[in-house]
Amino acid sequence: MSERSHGLFSGRARHLARHHKPSKLSLSSLMKSFSVGDKVAIVPKGIFKDIPHPRYRGRVGTVTAKRGGAYVVEFMVSNKTKRTLVVPQRHLEKL
Repeated sequence: MSERSHGLFSGRARHLARHHKPSKLSLSSLMKSFSVGDKVAIVPKGIFKDIPHPRYRGRVGTVTAKRGGAYVVEFMVSNKTKRTLVVPQRHLEKL
């Protein structure tokens, strides 16, 4: 059995280089609010423990609901399939 970790960033050392690290958090980024129907982009920032998977970086979607301090974002993956993610507000930017 292997005893190494298989966490979110396992095997991604090149993605954690200085120029790939998510930007720092500011107080205003922690106090953002969105309304249902807003267009948002998924931009990982600051805290690694709750960021969406790196494959969704830069995706643009629509806010469909609010869950606690996070928002449900719906976006198209291909022409026919929709995907929903629950993303904390600090990782979203309004378009």
